Amino acid sequence: MNIQFISDLHLTPERPDIVRAFVSYMQEQASQSDALYILGDFFEYWVGDDAMEPFHYDIAHQLKTYTDSGKPLFLMAGNRDFAIGKGFLKMTGATWINDPCPVDLNGETVLLMHGDLLCTGDQQYLRYRKVIRNPLVLGILRLSPLSYRKKLAQKLRNNSKKAKSMKSLDIMDVTPEEVVRVMDKYQVKTLIHGHTHRPDTHNVELASGTGQRIVLGDWDRQGWVLTSDESGLKMEAFDIPSDPNQTVD
Repeated sequence: MNIQFISDLHLTPERPDIVRAFVSYMQEQASQSDALYILGDFFEYWVGDDAMEPFHYDIAHQLKTYTDSGKPLFLMAGNRDFAIGKGFLKMTGATWINDPCPVDLNGETVLLMHGDLLCTGDQQYLRYRKVIRNPLVLGILRLSPLSYRKKLAQKLRNNSKKAKSMKSLDIMDVTPEEVVRVMDKYQVKTLIHGHTHRPDTHNVELASGTGQRIVLGDWDRQGWVLTSDESGLKMEAFDIPSDPNQTVD
């Protein structure tokens, strides 16, 4: 089984280079996989399924082509696109998965997360996350006028950029003690997540021995893919061309 994991593409029409890279990835590398997991922040932001534009439909088409081939596609919420709804899932054939989500890889239980829940040092963000993801709040937002949701999304993006500029890198990274707590809770020795944009593999000392925390990279100048097959887990990076003359098919 060839199972691939990606996260933090932050797809937006403002970054056509990343969109091109994603399309190429889906048509070439992903097409060779048996299953694909997208662990959050697939889009830069999502204000509702009813706000989809041609750009979003083009991305959805790539995902639907994948699932139409009979391969499962799993989608996890990120801090940017947690409002993705049932309409988008039906359109793409994707399956929504919870965060955290234990899965079986080659006979081993592995834990998948977006990663923001591990950053317990950023209490301000965690309080916001708890409120904005409350089902009642989400329901009210989905019923609000689209113009309001777009303005709110832009305001939240601006506030997020401002807040990040005032926070230390340590606060925005995972809390080691929380990593251990979560891995011990789910009794896993491997944790895979994104969010922090710091691709790497870290050893983790657990009650059951030494485990590993694999951090997926964000797509910017490079794209990152983690592959699980019979040989184990392997992270690969590839360059993303910024040639403005390239176009998406």
